[in-house]
Amino acid sequence: MAAACVMVLGTTSGAGKSWLTTALCRYYSNQGLKVAPFKAQNMSNNARVVEGIDGAWGEIGSAQYFQALAARAVPEVRMNPLLLKPEADTHSQVVLLGQVSEPLTALPWRGRSAVVWPQIAAALDELRAENDVVVIEGAGSPAETNLHASDIVNMRVARHAHARCLLVTDIDRGGAFAHLYGTWALLPEDERALIHGFVLNKFRGDASLLAPAPQHLQERTGVPTVATIPMQWHHGLPEEDGVFDDRSTTPGAVHTTVAVVAYPRISNLDEFQPLKNVPGLRLQWVRSPADVAGLRPTDWIVLPGSKATAADLVWLRAQGLDQSIAAHAGQGGTVLGVCGGLQMLGEALIDPEGIDGNGPGLGLLPLVTVFEPAKTVRRTSAAFGPLAGAWAPLSGVAACGYEIHHGQTAQHPAMAAKGDVVREVMPGIAWQNPAGNVLGVYLHGLFEDTAVLHALFGAQAPTLETVFDGLADGVARHFEPGVLDALIA
Repeated sequence: MAAACVMVLGTTSGAGKSWLTTALCRYYSNQGLKVAPFKAQNMSNNARVVEGIDGAWGEIGSAQYFQALAARAVPEVRMNPLLLKPEADTHSQVVLLGQVSEPLTALPWRGRSAVVWPQIAAALDELRAENDVVVIEGAGSPAETNLHASDIVNMRVARHAHARCLLVTDIDRGGAFAHLYGTWALLPEDERALIHGFVLNKFRGDASLLAPAPQHLQERTGVPTVATIPMQWHHGLPEEDGVFDDRSTTPGAVHTTVAVVAYPRISNLDEFQPLKNVPGLRLQWVRSPADVAGLRPTDWIVLPGSKATAADLVWLRAQGLDQSIAAHAGQGGTVLGVCGGLQMLGEALIDPEGIDGNGPGLGLLPLVTVFEPAKTVRRTSAAFGPLAGAWAPLSGVAACGYEIHHGQTAQHPAMAAKGDVVREVMPGIAWQNPAGNVLGVYLHGLFEDTAVLHALFGAQAPTLETVFDGLADGVARHFEPGVLDALIA
């Protein structure tokens, strides 16, 4: 018998679909059910390496990776069959069932939808056949009438799966009841019938003051408001786009600031989520030299991943941040580059195949990166060799993570001939400058490794299991009694 399907739709992007889907995955798993997440199409540069087809590694959106873990399922590519990774404002790399597809990347969006729907439907059908419950996440809003005819992620999925849908809205933005009613009203009648409950998310204040709006909404739509979920600054789950702000800083005196450079094509920001939960650590965005003006040498500047390394490096120079980073490193300040950030720290980017772009690096590590058509996508476990300076606590520490990159990086041969030799502290994956304050790594997910966190900070962030159970407990408290179980009955 096919699995029951519960679908989480949103009135807007950022309404709370991803975290609610994650919470429901753990809630239903806690009932002893076999659960899988599903999102037909995700647009994000936050991706994870998971089990692919025929034993190959593949990519899915980070949100579905965490949802799978919450469901106590092995993350795999069918859970997010189509991933769009933006490379420019009007262009995305298309990943189908975990693998980059150049033909699909070249197709216009509406033409692509018709081609990929059979594979999306097949992936969903397979998951339904193998599980008791599939929790499905929509994208954006289901009521975008200009996109309805070519929809492959919202109501077409809901109809195909006979899903019982929840429609969630961000009440903190204002206009929540209008958003809910307007979304419902714009749907065709047969699709309205799939909406089984409205959810008010991110509420601050006295819930009794909401009356009589939920009652009026139900009178107009026939749909009850089934949950009012309070604002949560510290739920512990990475946001869909990796965004963090000062309100999410852990309590207590700040001893270290970690300043993350927020260039336009930033990627994989979700991997820094564990740092938000380390006592005394503060994460902040960096977009201008003024943002790093007060940093001490013990504070960090992080160059995260990028989906367009050469273009983001041009942006970084245009802001004057290249000089700020060089000055911080020059006074012994701690600098970390991850993946694209590692490539930026080197001397040069060389792109003979037109993959990313050519350009000079920041010159903080004597490395050169050559972009190749084949993308490295794999899970990686390796131990750090001896490190110096600020990174010395990582010496000998075994770390697990993942790699997603077109670039291949190595010692700059001409600089080596002159005696400027980088310290390769993890073969083919991590390099350090002789002074010990600058480290570049290809390994994503470093701070999700408890051994790494403990070595660097003597602290341990809450485990994902704790986070997932907290989310499940929250929805159990804030949904009306019996609603969640009725959705799968």
